[in-house]
Formats: sequence, C-alpha cells, structure tokens
Amino acid sequence: MGRPIDARGWIFEVESATPSTWLRLAKLTSWTFNPAENEETADTTTFDSNGYFEQDIMQRGATIEVSGLYAATSGTPDPAQDYIDTTWAYRFGEESRGRMRYRHTSQTEWTVWECTVSPGEQGGETNAKTSWGAKFVRCGAPTTEAVVVTP
Repeated sequence: MGRPIDARGWIFEVESATPSTWLRLAKLTSWTFNPAENEETADTTTFDSNGYFEQDIMQRGATIEVSGLYAATSGTPDPAQDYIDTTWAYRFGEESRGRMRYRHTSQTEWTVWECTVSPGEQGGETNAKTSWGAKFVRCGAPTTEAVVVTP
C-alpha cells in the first residue's frame, strides 16, 4: 500500500512563445484537477432498461485550476505569470491554444496538454499579498514526455 503524496510536490509549467521553452508557475498555493469537466453524455435509456438510467460518454474533458500569489522581483513580473496575463490570455481562435505540462516530483514523465487558459482573479486585502491564478482547459487527448534532467 502506497503513501499519500504531498500536494506541494506538483510542478506546473507553460510553454512560452519560444517552442520547447517552458516557464515554471511559481508561488502556487493550491491547485485543482477536474478530469470530468466538459464531459458530455448521451442518454441510452430505453424501455429495456427496466426503469434504470443508462448513458454513454460521448466527450471527455479536463481542467486544471491553479492559484497562488502574484510574484515579482524588483518590479519585474514572474515570467510564467506574465506570459499568461499579457500574451496567452489575449489570443483568440486557433491562436488561443498553447501547451502546459505538469507532474509530481516523484514522477519521471510530464503530462502535456494542448489547452486554452483563462486568467484568474487577482486581489487582496489590507494585510494580504496579491492573489494570482489561472484555469487551463484541455483540448484533445493528453500526451506524455520524459523528464529531462539538465546538469
């Protein structure tokens, strides 16, 4: 029987405008994976179902929502947050798709999504830090790629 893994051990990255250049999402405090988001079903209940509901899944979807703290160093925004907020979020149509990937530190493969992104709300109160977040909606089937360790 395995041991539970830490939620803080997950790594999330977005691909920048330069292909195969990945930017790590920093200062995250929570994340949520919903493997049933955008799922569509077809009701297959008939008289032969004897009063019991039946269905077939016709479409699968998924989302990942991340939230954390807005990050900047000496007035320069965090590269991943800035890319999402000022570049990716302003693309439309076919251009609105990009790639993100995620894995736990114990895993040897990334799960890679082609997806769209929606920036989350930002805000804070008197004695708080500014919040930041984003929601990724998967487009198509996920893929995987090996973790490459660079010296």
